[in-house]
Amino acid sequence: MNETNEVREFLTSRRARLQPAEAGLPAFSSTRRVPGLRREEVALLSQMSVDYYTRLERGNLTGVSEAVLESLARALQLDAAETEHLFDLARTANAGARPRRRSPKTSRAGLRPQLQRIIDAMTDLPAVINNDRRDILAANRLGRALYSPLFTGSDQVPNIARFTFLDPAAKAFFPQWEQTASDQVASIRQVAGRYPYDKDLTDLVGELATRSEFFARAWGQHDVRFHQRGSKRLRHPEIGEVHLEFEAMELPADPRISLIVYTPRAEADADQLALLNMLNSSTRTVRAGADDEH
Repeated sequence: MNETNEVREFLTSRRARLQPAEAGLPAFSSTRRVPGLRREEVALLSQMSVDYYTRLERGNLTGVSEAVLESLARALQLDAAETEHLFDLARTANAGARPRRRSPKTSRAGLRPQLQRIIDAMTDLPAVINNDRRDILAANRLGRALYSPLFTGSDQVPNIARFTFLDPAAKAFFPQWEQTASDQVASIRQVAGRYPYDKDLTDLVGELATRSEFFARAWGQHDVRFHQRGSKRLRHPEIGEVHLEFEAMELPADPRISLIVYTPRAEADADQLALLNMLNSSTRTVRAGADDEH
């Protein structure tokens, strides 16, 4: 990914979505040549010169201070994820040609066995362990049952993003597919801004952008979003539609890996999870993407 283009397109897209009235500015003309705010309006709101803001928007964040970034984030009304993304872009710009941090590998083979034992102990709730590239590194029995369409028996580690954008079954599995897909693109872009030198992640983005028109279009919108909590509506082949809440908990001892636990949103959803649990009670708990190796 080209760092200069990333900065330019992100700032341009954030400026274009903000109208003068939303920023507390008068609209002196009903005909504006550009959507959203003009550069000079962003500069005014950020308390910097137009030339300096123009330099930033052209992709040059070299030497920019945290105070300037914070002022710019306020002017563009960036949310927490967008603000962090702006800071990530600035850190990359100021790290020079070398990556500012190593990107630890997160393969299934390297997953600590203690983590599998923890999720196996959760017998009534689906739980999975993902890395931030959306690989499912491990799952408990109910988690594997919940995401059964992703486990096709191949040796490849299941990847939620590939399933969402490249598998025709995804649109049936995710009733709100467009929202789910948009959220995934925004979440992956947030990670890509933090780890721009991650080859596996860059390859995944390239694959999805080449093979999925929706992904390519959404990627070009430069939206970013955290993937920490929320809700999912799934249409499961065994139990029908179920609505779940999820919490993604980062594991400090295992960088870039999260434990995700799903809870039922209502009593009816709890009943459906119980049914899924019963239907799969005779299935052995296995490591994600492989049979029991012992």
